[in-house]
Formats: sequence, structure tokens, C-alpha cells
Amino acid sequence: MTVLFGTSIPVGRAAAAVVSAGQTPAAAATQRPSEGSVHSWDLSTGVDGPGTRFVTFLSGCPLTCLYCHNPDTWKMRNGKRTSADAVIAEAAKYRRFIAASGGGATVSGGEPLLQPVFAGELLHRMKHELGLHTALDTSGFLGARATDALLRDVDLVLLDIKSWDRETYRKVTGRPLEPTLDFARRLAGLGKEVHLRFVLVPGLTDAPENVEGVAAFAAGLGNVSRVDVLPFHKLGEGKWQALDMNFSLHDTPSPTAGQVAQAASVFAAHGLAAV
Repeated sequence: MTVLFGTSIPVGRAAAAVVSAGQTPAAAATQRPSEGSVHSWDLSTGVDGPGTRFVTFLSGCPLTCLYCHNPDTWKMRNGKRTSADAVIAEAAKYRRFIAASGGGATVSGGEPLLQPVFAGELLHRMKHELGLHTALDTSGFLGARATDALLRDVDLVLLDIKSWDRETYRKVTGRPLEPTLDFARRLAGLGKEVHLRFVLVPGLTDAPENVEGVAAFAAGLGNVSRVDVLPFHKLGEGKWQALDMNFSLHDTPSPTAGQVAQAASVFAAHGLAAV
């Protein structure tokens, strides 16, 4: 038996279930057991939301960030086709340990909203079956794919705003900035708690007016409870090489502690808790 939205039904009958309030979002949308492309899962502390967390990394991402440390997650076909049941069963092994640490479950990527039905299924079941605090780690570019029902099952959004300058954002990601800003405004309208992430890359995103622009926007939302100013690093360069991809930031240095502190102070000056 598997528990779907508080109702126990045999897994083999899930495809025949009638759409009702007793189903998970994926079952209602697809009328079959939910599966998705999963890169990996892991336990982490301090970087994917509060406490110790069970993090599911989904495959596929529409962005091609120059400093991405997991370019092996960009293509959905490179992930392993995995059932939601398998992910939930794995997370359940650690539920008591995670809960005792004040942690939870995070759905990350890649970009989880490239697979919104599957991501919604995982978030829903992590929250309602396992009783875990839930977080969605996203660039926001595909925020329009997140239904209100999906977002109701999200306690915290980890949102990346990679640049305020539009030209720089497109250079960094290969995509336009506006969809992310639209999603951020929507989250604010819903009163959804957000932890903002900003990667400081010397010579690319560290211009004072760029940092100021992100800070002013974040402060104006009213729902950003924390800002993580993350120093650029090259720990993922080996993956780029293994994939025969050019890592264009090879000669870019990591920011100094002083540069990171200076950027954090800009966010703090806007009344934001920045670390």
C-alpha cells in the first residue's frame, strides 16, 4: 500500500483512481503513479535550507549558468527515471533524524520546475506523509509552471537572483531576467517565505550598482527573510572538463572575504538579514 494525500490505495490501482480531493497533485494531473528524471539525492546541512535536509536533485535545467557546479544536471535525459514512491521511501528512512535537527526536505536541481508535476508530488508527500518542512530550490525562470497548489506545499523558496543588470543576467544564464522577477513578486503576493541567493563573481556580478539593484528589489518584496551572498568558486570545473565543455570562468578568481562582506553589507543596509 502507498499513502496518497492521506488516503491508502494500492500502488497498482493509482492509475485507475478517480480525480478527487483525496489524491496527490500528480495522481490528479496524470492519472498514473508519478515518475520523474532524478539526478541524485543526498543529506545536507546548512546549504539547502534550515537544518539537516533530504535533498532530491532533479535533472534538467533551462539555464546554462557560467559558474554552474553541476552541469551534469542540465539534461533531463541524463537522469534516472525514478518513481515518487522510491524517493519518499528513501526520505522516510531519515525522517526522525531530520525532524529532530529542525530540518526538512528540499527539491532542487537542475531546475525542479522543469518537472512541475513530479516536483509537486514530492513536495506534497514530503509535507503531508512525512511531516517535513519543505523547500523548493529554483532559479524562478519557470515560476509560471508552479501552480498555486504546488506552492501551498512549499514552506520556503530558495530563490536565485543571479544579477540585476539584464545584460549580465543573460550572459550568466543564457536567459532573460524578467520571469524570475515576476515569480519573486508572485511569491511576495502569496506571503511565501523566501531565502534569496546571490552569487558574487568578480568582474561579472560584483558591480556596486548590480548588487544594489538586487538588494533594493529584494527589500521591496517584504518576504525575504534571509540573503545568502555566495562566493564564486571553481569546484565544479572538473565536471565541465569531464563533459568536454569549456569553463569560461577558469581564470576568474574567487572573491575575497572582504568582497563578500562588502556585498552582504549592501543587503544589510536595506534591512535584510545577509550572511
